[in-house]
Amino acid sequence: MTPETIEAERVRLRPFHLDDVVDTATACADPVTRRGIAGLPDPYTEESARRWITEGAPAAWTRGGAAYAIAEPGTDRLLGGIDLSQPVPTRGQWEIGYWVAPWARRLGVATAAARALAEHAFAAGCARLELLTDEENTASQRVALAAGFRHEGVRRAADPGRGGDRKDLVAWVRLADDPPGPAVRLLPDLPDGRLSDGVVTVRRVAPGDADPLHRLHTLPEVVANRVPPVPPARESIERRCRLAESHWLAGRSADLVILDAASGTTAGGCALMYDEPATGQAMLGCSMLPEARGRGLTTRAVRLVAGWAFDIGLARLWAGTRPENVAAQRALEKIGFRREGLLRGRLPGPDGTRTDSVLFGLLAADPRG
Repeated sequence: MTPETIEAERVRLRPFHLDDVVDTATACADPVTRRGIAGLPDPYTEESARRWITEGAPAAWTRGGAAYAIAEPGTDRLLGGIDLSQPVPTRGQWEIGYWVAPWARRLGVATAAARALAEHAFAAGCARLELLTDEENTASQRVALAAGFRHEGVRRAADPGRGGDRKDLVAWVRLADDPPGPAVRLLPDLPDGRLSDGVVTVRRVAPGDADPLHRLHTLPEVVANRVPPVPPARESIERRCRLAESHWLAGRSADLVILDAASGTTAGGCALMYDEPATGQAMLGCSMLPEARGRGLTTRAVRLVAGWAFDIGLARLWAGTRPENVAAQRALEKIGFRREGLLRGRLPGPDGTRTDSVLFGLLAADPRG
């Protein structure tokens, strides 16, 4: 369905040949490549590469797909591989996948190849391309966005993985009539990776934040505001930290850690949940560790996050507190949030009870403290 060779900006897509054996074996034995492709032989040897080049890649074409080597236009050296698989002709649908050799990473190779192959596939009659990534493979997810693929959801337990355990896969989709260029992100990255006023700094949650965030979210007063109000397991906090970037890229949430700017120590956590993209509304929540309370850090952190949210185009932020949480209400009012009402029995409480929630709202046009 696509030409034998595709010349594109920065890359050439061509058939694999036997001169690629050594580079293919080296690249596919690399730990990063292996994490992204569960079905690779283990160990991956030059014989494995030879079988792929002489049998696997030609079979992809026979099954109605395609298998290209990504090569450097000037030298023709192998930079990676990209393919079309899982054809569903009745739907006009294929799945696109890629890998990049260690010596070619962070050079835009995968993005250039994915854009080129997608355009040729659409020109040949494809209507829909799917791109599936491991939830923790955020590098591949950034490639998907840069190549014009939009987040569509999560395929639960879609990847058999190694050792018999199944993993979820994130689905990214591009249609033939989607506009060219990168997909628009609902939640762009923070400028320079962080926000700071010199007293507090906020940045995206990372895997190394599991210890302080587990301590924070198991405090009784913080647990009382969770839904449901039960302490989280350590494993769930670790998973949350590992997937924070993926959820951000998908436009679901901006999960943030609050730092004391002077010492660099963790002061608390903040989360922006983009619950209504169609209306430009998001929920904002914040919790602080005991040693960071009473110093105005909550107000500073929420002010920074709210300002960033409105800068990227959100129209309204809302926050809810328990009626007795006067400190949180005062912090919201200092920033400019207005009390909008009481939602009776909105949240599940302990032992089957229901808890009221005081609703606060802030508009982009509202004056801020």
